[in-house]
Amino acid sequence: MGTGASADEGLDAAPFAGDTSPFGAAASQASTFEPLDEIHDRILWLSTSIIHHANRVRPNRSGLKVGGHQASCASIASIMTALWFHELRAEDRVSIKPHASPVWHAINYLFGELDEADMTSLRAFGGLQSYPSRTKDPVPADYSTGSVGIGATAPIWGSIARRYVDSSLKPIGLGRQYSLVGDAELDEGAVWEAVIDPDVKHLGEIVWIVDLNRQSLDRVIPDIAAGRIEAMFDAAGWQVITVKFGRLLENLFAGPGGPELRQRILTMSNPEYQRLLRCSAAELRERLPGDGEDAAILRDLVGGLDDATLKDAIRNLGGHDIEALLDAFARIDDSKPTAVIAYTIKGFGLPSSGHPQNHSALISDEEYAALARRSNQDTQAPWTRFDQDSAAGRIIDASAKRLARPEFPPVAETELPRDLERAHKGTSSSQAALGRVLMDLSRQSPETARRVVTVSPDVSSTTNLGGWVNKVGVWSSEAGRNWFADDAETILQWNESAQGQHMELGIAETNLVGLLGELGATWSRWGEPLLPIGVMYDPFVNRALEPWMFGMYAGGQSILVGTPSGVSLAPEGGAHQSITTPSTGMEVPGLVTYEPAFAQDVEWTLLHSLTRLGRPDGESAYLRLSTRAVDQSLADVPTDSVARQRRREQVIAGGFRLRATKRPRVQLVGMGAMMTEVLAAADRLDAMGVDADVVCVTSPGLLYRALRASQGSRRSGSAAVAAGPATGPGSEWILDQVFPAERAVPMVTVLDGHPHTLSFLATINKVDHVALGVSSFGQSGDIDDVYRYHGIDTDSIVYAALDASRS
Repeated sequence: MGTGASADEGLDAAPFAGDTSPFGAAASQASTFEPLDEIHDRILWLSTSIIHHANRVRPNRSGLKVGGHQASCASIASIMTALWFHELRAEDRVSIKPHASPVWHAINYLFGELDEADMTSLRAFGGLQSYPSRTKDPVPADYSTGSVGIGATAPIWGSIARRYVDSSLKPIGLGRQYSLVGDAELDEGAVWEAVIDPDVKHLGEIVWIVDLNRQSLDRVIPDIAAGRIEAMFDAAGWQVITVKFGRLLENLFAGPGGPELRQRILTMSNPEYQRLLRCSAAELRERLPGDGEDAAILRDLVGGLDDATLKDAIRNLGGHDIEALLDAFARIDDSKPTAVIAYTIKGFGLPSSGHPQNHSALISDEEYAALARRSNQDTQAPWTRFDQDSAAGRIIDASAKRLARPEFPPVAETELPRDLERAHKGTSSSQAALGRVLMDLSRQSPETARRVVTVSPDVSSTTNLGGWVNKVGVWSSEAGRNWFADDAETILQWNESAQGQHMELGIAETNLVGLLGELGATWSRWGEPLLPIGVMYDPFVNRALEPWMFGMYAGGQSILVGTPSGVSLAPEGGAHQSITTPSTGMEVPGLVTYEPAFAQDVEWTLLHSLTRLGRPDGESAYLRLSTRAVDQSLADVPTDSVARQRRREQVIAGGFRLRATKRPRVQLVGMGAMMTEVLAAADRLDAMGVDADVVCVTSPGLLYRALRASQGSRRSGSAAVAAGPATGPGSEWILDQVFPAERAVPMVTVLDGHPHTLSFLATINKVDHVALGVSSFGQSGDIDDVYRYHGIDTDSIVYAALDASRS
């Protein structure tokens, strides 16, 4: 709906008067930045038109709201004009605030990278995306944004990823990494987790530009938060540059009554200031002086201004003054990160300017027609570019050439090892196997291992990465002295250099997966694939899941290891016992989850997951590991080379049959560390004369894809996951081998997690089923007591199998 304008603010007034021009009519005429002003005005028109067409012109078959954010676009159009058409260089990257997507599309249109058909496709199927996207927009964004806080912080992690590639693989240069952030987005805690990370204060290429329009979705922000925001950035070691006022106001501040006017504006509340934006000139003369001790001085000042200048002045904030913005950009110190706080008006240049509910407001057809007249545009042919011979056209052409980026051809693919052929013996946990596999990989395939980079939120030593960290060192853009190198009692050696391969962040899982996403995108940015592995405690995977998912949506491919997991971590109690994570890989697109029971399975699944990274058809992986010690002989790994290869194929395809009896009466299906109890239950049943087949599931998600394929689904999964002629996601061969119809019997499924994860397996052959697992918060205790409490101990499995076999 249109919000309307006050009576003497009609859009048919003098061209670009009032809140439509960034500098005011008089100032604009004298400006040496007129071509940039013209570009800004065209961008404002085009971005408004993109949203208007999607909502009011394009047929809407469903009747559902299409949406868009005209006011949010108008708020930042001046900033983006100054950046793209003056400041940015080809090596720079920009994360654009989500609601400014149409502004970015308008800029690409002026560059000739989009055509008119694209401009009519906002939020249509296959068209311009609602929020900038690296993978779905016709012109890929530098960073996908849309989930508040995640896009804003992505350039921080992109900066680290770029530095890592530059120091470890090949020179690719170091450009600035910009984030365009709305001030309301700073409410997101993930923003500050990233800002205060100890390593970030050294990243001088980071520049955040805060669009300080003092509005959120529902309201005007009640308090004056700018000072607090500035102080928080400053305390984190950032340079802070504030752009409060434009030239018109600064000139008024320098004259009679100017100091009093500055003080009045600075001290009034946000809602009062926003209300002034909605006032006529007569109302401004009444309201602006206020009732303080300087009221008489202010009345004299405003009394000497004509109506147009007065209304321009109250809107003349620094974030809409291109000259003031460029001056601020020129003061950026590249030795430390910078926050530019730019005061703006939400809806600047539109009738909805400053309205407290303008977040999703759409201007009406009448308002759009009036805006067209003021912009010298045609509502029936809105998609106009500049004449190439005009001053604005020459700036656009020069900017397009300046921003042209070199291509980085992908490196030649190398063959990654599939089997390290270690004999896994004794009693060991899957978590311990992780460290051994990485060490074996570094010895047997150093070329592959050189691209592995591990990341941890201060838990590397407690997740068995200590040996790996000692061998490869810790990555840092600047070498640091290890003061404990000569301490004989220090086991974990913290040797920092630009050649290290382990990165340690603070205890903030959101930061870790943000970095994983950017490390996992280097293959598409610079043609240099990395093999990033993040390790965190499994109970905190859900905390990190949403930003990690967003990284995958943006094209980042990585491996996340959650360990230790489940109630097998018995003494830690319910707070540290994960329940829901086993089904993650079934539910997240572009992700495969493995929960290996044995060290050999860890090796195979990790190596295979590495082969799936850094490629157009690749995908991420999540390995759920345990500290539960398991007798490795239970894996019964074949010694024959062909049989061993077949076992490997089955492990990476989702599961394998561990025991097969002549005439099974029940089938026991287990996953992860629970295989100890499952196999013990099978032995007990055998002693009772009840034959039980045993299946070890390694990936419920891949088995589900296979089931969907067997049902003829056209949406069975993404690109191939397993290697070899008879493997792949959604390939029903694995079901034929592990769950053949001729051996269909009642089933008992067991896992250290929610029982629904494996329940679908009973539908393969439509058998009776008992699902055992964890569906309540845990208790502290030893493992036998905790397993018994949740009904996943050996006795419970035997009882369930006896009941199922009689059905």
